[in-house]
Amino acid sequence: MRMSCRGRRTLTMRFASLGSGSRGNATLVQAGATLVMIDCGFSCKETERRLERLGYSPADLSAVLVTHEHGDHVRGIPVLARKYDLPVWLTRGTFRALRDANVPRVDHFDGHTEFVIDELQVRPFTVPHDATEPCQFVFEHAGQRLGLLTDTGRMTPHIVESLDACDALLLECNHDADMLASGPYSASLKVRVGGPLGHLSNAQAGGLLAQLDCSRLQHLVAAHLSDKNNRPELAQAALADVLQCESDWIGIACQEDGLDWRTIA
Repeated sequence: MRMSCRGRRTLTMRFASLGSGSRGNATLVQAGATLVMIDCGFSCKETERRLERLGYSPADLSAVLVTHEHGDHVRGIPVLARKYDLPVWLTRGTFRALRDANVPRVDHFDGHTEFVIDELQVRPFTVPHDATEPCQFVFEHAGQRLGLLTDTGRMTPHIVESLDACDALLLECNHDADMLASGPYSASLKVRVGGPLGHLSNAQAGGLLAQLDCSRLQHLVAAHLSDKNNRPELAQAALADVLQCESDWIGIACQEDGLDWRTIA
């Protein structure tokens, strides 16, 4: 028999990925009895399957948070929210962009104002991306900080300030610049992906990491890797070079298998 999330409290915060990439994204964060999912770019059926793999059901979720309206981040949300009566948290701009999203319970937040979902403190921050009102998140619980950053075209002082001194980071490493330049994408798509409202390259992610206080960092996970314009070992090498650590210490949230639970001590 499945236990509910409330029957499986965690003393510390932990996180996992259902999958990360251009074909679908979803991340889990748990603190105490609170379990939230950030984005849901998979069908409802596929989300159920991937949650089962991590030991949960959509019925265990406290809420779904949305970073922005692109399909690889919201594809499954309307059906999932209706089927399981889940509250969906998103900015008003993202909600307006999802005009046809029929969800039963909607909570709006401002991209500059923190809020609380049960035992989890949520600190959204705005990012440069080609969406209506995109944001990313820092989660806090019992003095621990988890930063999530994907779908960002460039680093900004606000991003650096928001992600400073985290205990764990899930950080976009979308593409290798040389692979993107010589890869199969059209010229216009290459400009979009590599532009200031696109996605972070491995080198840009490393540059951002170099500006952060990493003295508390227990987990670093590369996410949203392009399957055509990147390789896991390139992303790992770019980040490991900054931290002066072994490449295999850097985790990878991959498209098919996601990332198993990582616990912040």
